[in-house]
Amino acid sequence: MSRSFLKIIAGSRQGLNVPLPAKDPLTIGRKHGELLLDDPLVSSRHCHVQSRGAEWVLTDLGSTNGTMVDGRLVREVVLRPGSEIQLGGTRLVLFVGAPEESVVPEEKGPTGDTSANQPDIAWLLDEELVELAGSGERTRTPADVIGQELRLPPGLNALVEVVAGQDTGKVFRFTRGNVNVGRRNGEVPLSDGEVSRRHSVIEVFGRDMIFLRDLGSTNGTYHNGRRILVARLRSGDTVGIGKTVLKLHITR
Repeated sequence: MSRSFLKIIAGSRQGLNVPLPAKDPLTIGRKHGELLLDDPLVSSRHCHVQSRGAEWVLTDLGSTNGTMVDGRLVREVVLRPGSEIQLGGTRLVLFVGAPEESVVPEEKGPTGDTSANQPDIAWLLDEELVELAGSGERTRTPADVIGQELRLPPGLNALVEVVAGQDTGKVFRFTRGNVNVGRRNGEVPLSDGEVSRRHSVIEVFGRDMIFLRDLGSTNGTYHNGRRILVARLRSGDTVGIGKTVLKLHITR
């Protein structure tokens, strides 16, 4: 089972990344469960998410106001990467990561702590430790493989909109064919502390040839909820980076 989590993109706990346990179900509710939501429209024990083999399954626990997944009222459903769950005024998105052994381990809280103060996943920005170490020998990483500037194909209008995270509402229009995304750097500078300085790049070769590439980031890049190294983008696709979600728009 890959390391997966739910990202809260709207509601009282917006921005929280909630790790999904490999064995026990994650119960979500207003009064009882591992994830507590201060939302009057959420039932005391509203729903739970648990693994079944290689899949994540959401089950409504007889909630008063119901559980929506991708706009549909459900009792039980297999979630796909990028599925959007709505409970009252709270919205969550499923992100499916790489295999556990290849991802930075999460920081564990006190044993048995299931309070509303469950912490975010703790991330360590390895690149900053390397810079502080001041090593004379520099290892080549994927971030070094940024080629010369690509020209944006004529007549192609593209932009990314921040739809969740600290920079929600910001729009970044493409003026070149390789658009770098980073923490306060690049053509898409983000404020999110979980974004690496040089996190990922979107490379535009044509309307149907747009690629998202991770640049060796610490916390990974997600395409429509699935962690990737390289992926082909289409208009309407989402890009998840740290606690930020971007949506690609291509107009004629």
